[in-house]
Amino acid sequence: MGVFVFLPLVLPLTAWPVARLAEQHLHPRTATRLLTGVAAVMAVCSTVCLGLLMVVGTAQLPGNPLPDGWSDPEVRAAVPYDGIAGRAAIPALCAVAVVCGRTLWRHRRVRRRAHRALAGLPGTEVAVLPDGTPYAYALPGDSGRRDRIVVSAALLDRLQPAERRALFAHERAHLTARHHRHLLAVRLAARANPFLWPLRTAVTYTAERWADEDAAQAVGSRRTVARAIGRAALLSHGTPPEPAFANFAAPGPVPRRVTALLGPAPVVLRLPPVFTTVGLAVWGAAAGTAVSAMSSANSAVTMLVILHAATPL
Repeated sequence: MGVFVFLPLVLPLTAWPVARLAEQHLHPRTATRLLTGVAAVMAVCSTVCLGLLMVVGTAQLPGNPLPDGWSDPEVRAAVPYDGIAGRAAIPALCAVAVVCGRTLWRHRRVRRRAHRALAGLPGTEVAVLPDGTPYAYALPGDSGRRDRIVVSAALLDRLQPAERRALFAHERAHLTARHHRHLLAVRLAARANPFLWPLRTAVTYTAERWADEDAAQAVGSRRTVARAIGRAALLSHGTPPEPAFANFAAPGPVPRRVTALLGPAPVVLRLPPVFTTVGLAVWGAAAGTAVSAMSSANSAVTMLVILHAATPL
């Protein structure tokens, strides 16, 4: 395997150009799905790589419960600087487990708190809170509870009827497409490998753009959606969100979203040509993901074969 065992750890560095190309030149729905998949695969690959480094690099330590054959010099020769890499992989894996577990725990806790905050209100799709702070969030269901659109009375009172319809269509699009799952996936991926952080930022933006485009189709006017987004951003500027719903607010770069809505609708391309900007975005992301996955799979299979051969019967 040689130095290629480290490849899954550094391949996520390609996330930045891939994210920029995808968010600028792909349909938001395609970009969100593609970047989420890229982030998930690369995060799993880098975590597998850390696991392999830990197994090989610590098998020779005294008191290790691993089989004695796993500390054989031929096994250790498969990983350069096995001792250093193995010792470094232990705290790295512990950190990944802790931060990912904490992220999942906080996500579930916030959802439960958010639904408890709506107790006593009518069980309709739209929950209007008598709050003087303007905000609106899409709250996914939890433990048998239905999806809700949470909006404050202060925001509704300051929007025109057409803008209200655009707002509800936007939040409903978030719930229909289950955008919270994409956001959680890229958040976990960025926790597992910080090099994937650009993908989290990009997916936050493309998910909002996806909801913008779906809302524009629902209300039949891109300009109305752009006006609703701009007005809601101006009304809520400088006001902190309700703590119970803070994790579900991801407005993204509002000026870019408004500019995109005032332009032509994005076109969905199934298989774009390779030698185009859009094609480079799609095929570049696919190639990076495939290389990372194959590298991890090759390292894992090779290591398993070596460890199996070194395991005494």
